[in-house]
Amino acid sequence: MVRKLIGVIVAVAVVTAVALWGLTTPATVPASALGAHTVDLHNGRTMFLAGGCSSCHAVPKQNDRTRLGGGLALNSPFGTFYVPNISSDRQDGIGSWTEAQFVTAMTQGTSPDGDHLYPAFPYPSYRNMTVGDLRDLFAYLKTLPAVQGKVRGHNLRFPFNVRRLVGVWKLLYLRDAPWHPDPKESAQWNRGAYLVNGPGHCAECHSPRDALGGIVAGKRFTGGPSPSGQGGVPNITQFKLKNWSVDDIASMLEDGNTPDADRVGGEMVEVVRDTSQLSKADRMAIAVYIKSLPPVAGVPQAVK
Repeated sequence: MVRKLIGVIVAVAVVTAVALWGLTTPATVPASALGAHTVDLHNGRTMFLAGGCSSCHAVPKQNDRTRLGGGLALNSPFGTFYVPNISSDRQDGIGSWTEAQFVTAMTQGTSPDGDHLYPAFPYPSYRNMTVGDLRDLFAYLKTLPAVQGKVRGHNLRFPFNVRRLVGVWKLLYLRDAPWHPDPKESAQWNRGAYLVNGPGHCAECHSPRDALGGIVAGKRFTGGPSPSGQGGVPNITQFKLKNWSVDDIASMLEDGNTPDADRVGGEMVEVVRDTSQLSKADRMAIAVYIKSLPPVAGVPQAVK
């Protein structure tokens, strides 16, 4: 009887392990799924700026924000992530990637080698982007300087250094469907919603996380820990910004000045460096959407 029970337990464990292995297989986007596309480099630059790509991927401590050699350290409860080289260098950057590999990384969180990418790279938001915008972004990145130099690997604690377990994280937190416009809202609101929830990935920093690193349900945009590990990122719902007008938000995205005669600080300085180069229409669209976020109290300890 005991031997039978042990046999059943072993069989169940094997079946469960096989099923979990299958469910956590890194997903890919085949080249055949992309179809024809005419590249728009101007739009690619807009996606680059909206996404703040240089804020994380530019080589630290130098002024040229187009040198995307990576190297920035991002501290987290799981260990330290080091931002990779995404320059056009074919050896150390993404210069040898195909469009399909880039779209796969941005929407599925899978590397060209077929490994899971850690969600410190905000593909849960980037997967909301249209494939056309992703292809334009990729084309624009390829126009920027090639930067030599491999970035060191992440320094993560066990079991977080086991990449296959990211597949379990994806099962728990990765949305199945991309973002879609809300037909009940204006074109301006929908443009802002797209920029904020897609390329802008604002919720990735402006939201608290649970023990596994997923955004806390119901607390989106209510503030979170700083990616640098120092201080916090503020609540941007109307709980915090109720006294800000749409024009106040749009103006802050252009010059970094707040309506209370202060200036933004921390990582937001880099964000404004990019949003200031967006069109006035896009800044206003972002402001309209952010102003529409209902008031929600955040997690006090997440914001300082």
